[in-house]
Amino acid sequence: MYAVIETGGKQYRVAPGDTLQVEKLAGEAGAALEFGTVLAVGTDSGELLTGAAAATAKVTASIAKQGRGDKELVFKFKRKKQYKKTIGHRQYLTTIKIEEILA
Repeated sequence: MYAVIETGGKQYRVAPGDTLQVEKLAGEAGAALEFGTVLAVGTDSGELLTGAAAATAKVTASIAKQGRGDKELVFKFKRKKQYKKTIGHRQYLTTIKIEEILA
């Protein structure tokens, strides 16, 4: 069984036992989460539930840890103008572990 959930403006395909990093969510490590925005649910029999049938489904997860991702470097450059600028960014991330999918 799997589900497609939406969090942080992105969509993720998850199954029970999966661990993934998403944009920062509120809560401490070990806290329980419930994703109500379920876009699709794939059952064990191969059936795909979408729309109103998937809207009633819920995905429960727990927060494994809070942290920050790798540094992303942004380099700005304009030729013939001697303009060079390097800036970096580290995104706050939450690592979650999917517990179960209730369809």
